[in-house]
Amino acid sequence: MKTPSRWRRRLLRSTRLRHALCWAIQLYIRFVFQTNRWTTEGAEWPHRLRRDGRSFILAFWHGRLLMIPMAWQRLAPMHMLISAHRDGRIIADAVTYFGIDSIAGSTRRGGLAALRTMLKRLEEGECVGITPDGPRGPAMRASGGIVNVARLSQAPIVPIVFATSRRRVFDSWDRFNFPLPFGRGAFLWGEPIEIERDLDEAGLEHARLLVEARMNELAAEADRRVGHSAPLAPAVAPPPMGLAGRGRR
Repeated sequence: MKTPSRWRRRLLRSTRLRHALCWAIQLYIRFVFQTNRWTTEGAEWPHRLRRDGRSFILAFWHGRLLMIPMAWQRLAPMHMLISAHRDGRIIADAVTYFGIDSIAGSTRRGGLAALRTMLKRLEEGECVGITPDGPRGPAMRASGGIVNVARLSQAPIVPIVFATSRRRVFDSWDRFNFPLPFGRGAFLWGEPIEIERDLDEAGLEHARLLVEARMNELAAEADRRVGHSAPLAPAVAPPPMGLAGRGRR
């Protein structure tokens, strides 16, 4: 009998199986979107930026990424930063069904090349999506990487979160929110966060904490609106790493 890990390795190595899984994932996302009653708040922020001809960085927690393509709705060309690992390819292939491209990289694999690609896309007027707690956590704790991208590009960070009344929260590092059909859902966009170019180390750390706090406030509010009285709490923060701009992404 094959173990789950062997099945997982087989899935990741098989192009045919991976494509079938990605096709099923995008069908499920559309099914959940169609069978829940959704409310959206704050969408005027990204629309205003696009009307002004500005690119921006879309920020969402790793555990709440599944329904983000339905909030985006092809608002602008989007490039999502995704781990270069085989696991990341599943996400990358799935989001292509929604017109979202991917940028492979992390601090461990392809970090510098990914940074250059993100800056280029933002300079060209397109948008970039980042999970500030990915690819390995801690959950709902922002790394300094997203602040550094915003500082270098001078593109604002726009937080977004979703929540559904019916869900399963997996026992994974990111506390993955798996939405279920036939309930209520909420998309909440946050006010853009501008990062000054010449911030010192203390300023960068303050900006990182601001991004983290805003995103967690949105997550708690989204949970409350769909009926969850006890919002998910962030994981325990790691000890300081010295430089605020030094992070997982």
